Amino acid sequence: MKKSKNTYQKFSFYKAPVTNIYPVKNIGLLDVYKAISGQYFTKPTQQLRSISDKNKNRKYKATHFPYVTFSGIFSKRNEASLIQHSGLIALDFDHLENVEKTKLQILKDPYFETQLLFVSPNGNGLKWVIEIDLTEQVPHGEMFQAIFNYIKKTYSIEIDRACKDVSRATFLCYDPEVCINPKYLINN
Repeated sequence: MKKSKNTYQKFSFYKAPVTNIYPVKNIGLLDVYKAISGQYFTKPTQQLRSISDKNKNRKYKATHFPYVTFSGIFSKRNEASLIQHSGLIALDFDHLENVEKTKLQILKDPYFETQLLFVSPNGNGLKWVIEIDLTEQVPHGEMFQAIFNYIKKTYSIEIDRACKDVSRATFLCYDPEVCINPKYLINN
């Protein structure tokens, strides 16, 4: 496994449905930012948020939203098919009591600089993408656990434990207030 030293990390993009495990192309954070803040996902996001039945909601999301694997480039979406780690991890905060309050808290976090932050497809959670420094001694899963412990102690909220998976899928949706680290907007 190689870690990217590139400031503009690349990762795999997949078309819907989520059962599609082969990536279409590799993209970067600026590409995701433009897609999320643009109009492309407006209607499917509004439709998803109008579905109150949990099973129908889950099925709609799985079949109508493309997704990315923020932590790397894959030949196929599974840990064994990782080609190159991006140096990123996407953290998923589900069912938050106050999305806006949590968003403001983590944007000011003194230890982790936000690379990308957006409201989840259902509107009641956040997707927070940060950089991680992987080593042979501290692989992806252990780094996740350290961040999990820090977030729980500091903010009294839990990260979805499935984010420990390096090949974790993150659905893309509409969020006109998506936050991106300004370094990605320079010269673009």
